[in-house]
Amino acid sequence: MTLLSVQNLTVDLHRTPLLRQIGFDVAKGEILAVTGESGSGKSLTALAIMGLLPDSMQAAGAIRLDGRDLLALDEAALCGVRGNDIGMIFQEPMTALNPVKTIGHQVAEAYLIHGAGSKAEARSRARDVLTRVGLPEDRFPLTRYPHELSGGQRQRVVIAMAIALRPKLLIADEPTTALDVTTQAQILTLLKGLVDEFGMGLILITHDLAVVSDVADRIVVMKTGEVVESGPTRRLFAEMKHPYTRKLFAASGHIVDLPPRPAPSPLLVVTDAVRDYPVPKRRLFSPATLFRAVDHVNLTIQRGERVGLVGESGCGKSTLTRAVLGLEPLQGGTITLDGEPVFQGHAPNLRVRRKIQVVFQDPFGSFNPRHRVDRLITEPFHLLDSPPTGAEREKRIARALTDVGLSPEDARKYPHAFSGGQRQRIAIARALINDPELIVFDEAVSALDVSVRAQVLDLLAELCRKRPLAYLFISHDLSVVRSVTDRVLVMQHGRIVEEGETEAVWTDPQHPYTRQLLDAAPKLPDMAGTQHATRTP
Repeated sequence: MTLLSVQNLTVDLHRTPLLRQIGFDVAKGEILAVTGESGSGKSLTALAIMGLLPDSMQAAGAIRLDGRDLLALDEAALCGVRGNDIGMIFQEPMTALNPVKTIGHQVAEAYLIHGAGSKAEARSRARDVLTRVGLPEDRFPLTRYPHELSGGQRQRVVIAMAIALRPKLLIADEPTTALDVTTQAQILTLLKGLVDEFGMGLILITHDLAVVSDVADRIVVMKTGEVVESGPTRRLFAEMKHPYTRKLFAASGHIVDLPPRPAPSPLLVVTDAVRDYPVPKRRLFSPATLFRAVDHVNLTIQRGERVGLVGESGCGKSTLTRAVLGLEPLQGGTITLDGEPVFQGHAPNLRVRRKIQVVFQDPFGSFNPRHRVDRLITEPFHLLDSPPTGAEREKRIARALTDVGLSPEDARKYPHAFSGGQRQRIAIARALINDPELIVFDEAVSALDVSVRAQVLDLLAELCRKRPLAYLFISHDLSVVRSVTDRVLVMQHGRIVEEGETEAVWTDPQHPYTRQLLDAAPKLPDMAGTQHATRTP
């Protein structure tokens, strides 16, 4: 039975069409995946269904929920629909949650706003729904705040808020983008279980076909505000009639052509690294305790070698990375680059620091929006004893931008003038400006569309041909790590539990945790016979 019917939906902004003749249906108990690149109109379609379009946009057509046209309702009537009949899970849980209110209060708020019960009843029902999404009160008290939870746990709170009143339709906008593979699998399993249990319809918005291949009943592919292909999941993957669908599929399983590694010569050496953090006391006179985030880690990165580091959130990857970058001291062990220690006592060794650079996950968040590109990418010059000036500075800027596929003229622009993929190229240019020996890529492509991600990964391979570059690639996306690394390290509970040649670890994992990660990773189906290619190590 049809639950939601979107017919000839058009959205205009000042007479400029953003969505054109969008049409699809969602049945009760059905999971519909809406996929496409950024700018394809996926999230805009979701906002139109929720009645959350800005006043400057005009929507036409029909959006019928159980036969009721939502576009014909006024704001007061839509407020009654949101939460009661339609729930929405937003992409970034930390921004969707109020940081100064407890998780119990935020879930109970849905009941109170819609008059579904008293405060005591709302609190009791909040407790029940949080338990249903995997946050039982004995382990996750209602008095906890969002910052006290992991990313996956915060996403579960957002799901609890969205399903609090058991809506007929649930919209999940990129609910797993920033999560590690096991948490991602848990969230998808949870959503599927909620659909089966409550009989609701689910619209799952994602840019990655692999994420929905085993979950969705049907898929809608969008491009530049239009639906270019749709159909049952297995049939769509088998046929892929539209070139854009084939492009998305190929980009999801993209294999990078890395150049051969140079002869082994140790560059970064980590020996028995230990990093502890004090744990807050539960009682006034209770003894001080420590949490060991990095537990006697040993690793070596050779010159020109590309090494991957994988593991779940909380395994110690970021802590180890900060130590390698000289941002946090160790309680034990040593880290050297070119035989020189990264730390001088408890302070970073600036002679070594200039040889290591980092590319962060969100380039827009790591840039000052008021500065132009030339100033942004020359920030590492402050590490040099004699920073280049005049013509030499301009030459270095032009070379860095050209190497990452941008134009020297882009140096005079501001970050907002670029797309997400271009901003990540600027971040890579900033990392290259001092000719470092090692670059740390910290989830550098996790927020990018699959086609843009493929372009950035190809860029890394090209840079390795031009420069004697080694990198440490940290990611929760195992398919990406497999594509762009020679060797991989698997980290769990602060320890390296497995390491080896990337293809050998993927095809014959030795540690149970590695097998668990590989089993949890989303995989594209083999229907088109064009994926799961392997790269010779």
